[in-house]
Amino acid sequence: MQKVNIRDIAEESWSSPKGKFAIAFKGISLALGRKEESTDLKERHPFDVELNRVPPGKMAYPYHLHSAQWEFYHIVSGTGVARHENGQTEIEAGDAFLFQPDQPHQIINNGREDLVFYVIADNPIGESSYYPDSQKWLVRSPEKRMIRSEPREYLEGEE
Repeated sequence: MQKVNIRDIAEESWSSPKGKFAIAFKGISLALGRKEESTDLKERHPFDVELNRVPPGKMAYPYHLHSAQWEFYHIVSGTGVARHENGQTEIEAGDAFLFQPDQPHQIINNGREDLVFYVIADNPIGESSYYPDSQKWLVRSPEKRMIRSEPREYLEGEE
């Protein structure tokens, strides 16, 4: 058995150049030995678990959908909204929800404190994403590339 304690996992932070998007996360699966690029499911793990923290007034990431990935969310603390294809839904501590493949989504912290949540995602090989607001694709096979009619940067058209 492998075991880690969340307090012992280093928190990594990311923010976009103009500050619209910001998130800090603890890669629980990575701390348990997950190898992201492996095609061996014993090394890759069949799912990925993260503890995420979004500061007040920030969006976790651009509005997007996955071609094959499922994502389960559990809100630990704070409030915000989940943007989805039918609009926005208020979220708060204790809420749990799921986005299946081809369902666009985005997590927004519109509260006054950090929005903290777990994400558990399955780990399909060759998974790609589409960004409706900027009409671009993130293609992950064989390497990560943003495309429209030509390659694009990850945040191009988002901020």
